[in-house]
Amino acid sequence: MKLSKKGKIITVVLIIIAVAAFIAVKKPFGGKKGPEMEEIYPEIRDISIVISATGAVQPMNRLEIKPPIAGRIEKVLVKEGDVVSKGRVLALMSSSERAALLDAARAQGEENVKKWEEIYKPISVIAPINGTVIVRGAEPGQTVGAGDAVFVLSDRLVIKTSVDETDVGKVKVGQKAVITLDAYSDTEIPGSVYHISYESSVMNNVSIYETFINPDKVPDFFRSGMTANVSIIKAESKGVLSLPVNAVRAKDGVSFVMVKNGGDKPKRKEVVTGIDDGSYVEIKSGLSSDEAVLTVKNGYTLNTAKKSNATSPFMPGRPGARR
Repeated sequence: MKLSKKGKIITVVLIIIAVAAFIAVKKPFGGKKGPEMEEIYPEIRDISIVISATGAVQPMNRLEIKPPIAGRIEKVLVKEGDVVSKGRVLALMSSSERAALLDAARAQGEENVKKWEEIYKPISVIAPINGTVIVRGAEPGQTVGAGDAVFVLSDRLVIKTSVDETDVGKVKVGQKAVITLDAYSDTEIPGSVYHISYESSVMNNVSIYETFINPDKVPDFFRSGMTANVSIIKAESKGVLSLPVNAVRAKDGVSFVMVKNGGDKPKRKEVVTGIDDGSYVEIKSGLSSDEAVLTVKNGYTLNTAKKSNATSPFMPGRPGARR
């Protein structure tokens, strides 16, 4: 049966529509692009793994100085911030009896006061240790009891912080640390781990261990009670060749990168990795600084890459370092 001219035109149109529909349906499934790649070069940088904690400036040993007897402070010979040595006189005071006697003598004239001051000597308040005066708790003329702290001495200001039990095994006495204070956030103060408590305490249902950080040099602006942020350095490598962590892949315990290979397909190259800080990984060997490494562009996620090309060697992932 022959088709008319009109029938032939309709048939051609239907075929064109069917082909267009087939392409439109197929395109979303077969036309997806894989991850977009970029070339990067290894960089020289410092890499460190740190354990972060918060704490406060506190005296390592805080010693309250109390008067030997109740009485009145006559003279104060130091101020807050003064560094004193053991045996130094911090203040002179009168016992209650001497204070009453001197007050009575003043009513009889200055000569009587001098007479009784020579006969009845004041009592000295003495520093029992070498340290810094961090509290001056009494002023001349003030009456104090035998239980009142008139001075507080600190032998050294340190940072007292807390490390939870998941991290305490990574902290060792002597490890380097960097201290910053909220009040002086632009100043980094080097220090080291001085002591880790042997007994834990519980905070927010988490076992923590008090850890003391000793500054290499105590700055003049340190004040007891200041809030501090501490970075304890677990490991560090300075001036090492490095790559972003998503540029290094691992398979069967071997780390590798994909390097540019002229006009041909990228070439797989094995590397030996060191420490990584979550952003960059140390390249110990297997790669030079002038070799172009191919990696997924920033913003292309691992999940997206898996959907578009599950076998791609460029999918980002943390390296299984050969260390």
